Amino acid sequence: MNKTEFIKAVAEQSGLSKKDAAAVINAALETITNTIKEDTVSLSGFGTFGCKRREAREGKNPRTGELVTISAADVPYFKASKALKEAVK
Repeated sequence: MNKTEFIKAVAEQSGLSKKDAAAVINAALETITNTIKEDTVSLSGFGTFGCKRREAREGKNPRTGELVTISAADVPYFKASKALKEAVK
């Protein structure tokens, strides 16, 4: 399911127009994106979005075997809740 299909499904299930559903989904995604830079977002029964610091490390170029330095970076993560894991089983 892509974003357009997701918007259509949310619109049908909620009774909103596609335009309103798209606005709500886009606002939610933007809020999550902006918030995880400094804090976590926990949605009860769904999961937790956050950002972790990955430290610099040594890696290997698989083609040449040459050692390279991989720089430090902030990376987003998602941890599914127990309820979501149970629903997927």
